[in-house]
Amino acid sequence: MVDKSELLRVSAFADLPDDQLAWFLSQSQEMNLKAGDVYLRQGAPADAMFVILEGHLQGRGEIAGETVIFDLEPGDVTGILPFSRMKQFTVSGRAETDGRALRFPASLFPELVQRMPVLTQRLVGLMSDRIRETTRREQQQDRLASLGKLSAGLAHELNNPASAAKRATSQLRDILTKIRNASLELGRRDLTPAQKSEIEKMEASFTQPDVVPPDALTISDLEDQIDSLLRSHGQNDLWLLAAGLARRNIKPEMVESLFAILDAGTARAALVRIAASVEVASLLHEIESSTSRISDLVGAIKEYTHMDQAPVLNVDVIKSLETTLTILNHKLKQGVVVRRDYQRVPLLVNSFGSELNQVWTNIIDNAIDAMHGKGELRIRTYRDDACVVVEIGDNGPGIPDEVQPHIFEPFFTTKGVGEGTGLGLDTVQRIVKKHRGSIQVNSKPGDTRFQIWLPLAGTPT
Repeated sequence: MVDKSELLRVSAFADLPDDQLAWFLSQSQEMNLKAGDVYLRQGAPADAMFVILEGHLQGRGEIAGETVIFDLEPGDVTGILPFSRMKQFTVSGRAETDGRALRFPASLFPELVQRMPVLTQRLVGLMSDRIRETTRREQQQDRLASLGKLSAGLAHELNNPASAAKRATSQLRDILTKIRNASLELGRRDLTPAQKSEIEKMEASFTQPDVVPPDALTISDLEDQIDSLLRSHGQNDLWLLAAGLARRNIKPEMVESLFAILDAGTARAALVRIAASVEVASLLHEIESSTSRISDLVGAIKEYTHMDQAPVLNVDVIKSLETTLTILNHKLKQGVVVRRDYQRVPLLVNSFGSELNQVWTNIIDNAIDAMHGKGELRIRTYRDDACVVVEIGDNGPGIPDEVQPHIFEPFFTTKGVGEGTGLGLDTVQRIVKKHRGSIQVNSKPGDTRFQIWLPLAGTPT
């Protein structure tokens, strides 16, 4: 039988009056546990609090999608606690060694609160610690999930230009061989200075970097015309060359001018070299575009995370929004049209690192999901007195009236199991408040708008 001295060794019960301890013991059931005994089952009704007196016990369960194992020693209190809204036990408890515990029924919590107010206060503090730890795990899991989605998208975004650049450099080797062979062929021919000058002038004209490619129909027409022209001069095997020239918007009369000043063999060698040079110019442009895209993405990542910068700094809200859109481009380009309405003046706010980017990411990501990846995303910024207002809207189905009051509550989510933790908008609200701002949402079918007010940099606190 448990006596009061054993209970006093539990920190939650230390220094409590004898009559309170006696009442607690009289209402509790002593449990003698053998190694391997299960005293708590995950999913069972949360109907009791347990005080560990002897032995080594272990809890095991899943929190935020992560398997958690924790040890319980003499003096620990586990199970449901007063004022907890837990309906079912979220973990299982098993005795690792022989031991003893007290089982106090949750049905007596109202009386416990009246009879043992000091114990109640201590148990509430213990519950608060549990909530903080659970929230910390959920938030960490939410961050990891968000990071995973962003990483997957960025990997795809980086892979496309990297593959294009690699493919272009591989093609360059073959084309440079063509240029060398064509140049050797031209070198064996007796060309006048005027002929050499005309070939060089045409080559320079055809390889200009700022050529705007024509539309597909025009390219097809040009290709047919150039191919017909070449065939008329006995060049029946240069249809690939015709296609390359057409893509650079080269007109048939420009090709004809070569045959006007050169014999057929020399004109052929000149055209092969010119066409190869045109391909080189196109591939160099592709490599330049691809590497620029990679550079832009790397810059966006650095800007998004504020790497190598002070933890608190002035952030241009518009630049921050654009950086986030760049990071989320892999989701946007599947069918989301972005409408921007920015107030074209610097709108700077004091930000803690990349936290504001987390706000934009969560809201925009939710909007994309609400529209099922296809729709209109509207982003507006303007100044309102000493604040900058960021409005992010979408034309999705809207947030149901019964859901709207709960969207900022921790762990509330309308997504399916495994699709959301319910901490996205809770995190948004905490970050906005941390920045001395406020957030509100207005929603109806076809028009959902989140408005975030943030004090402009330099605003007195």
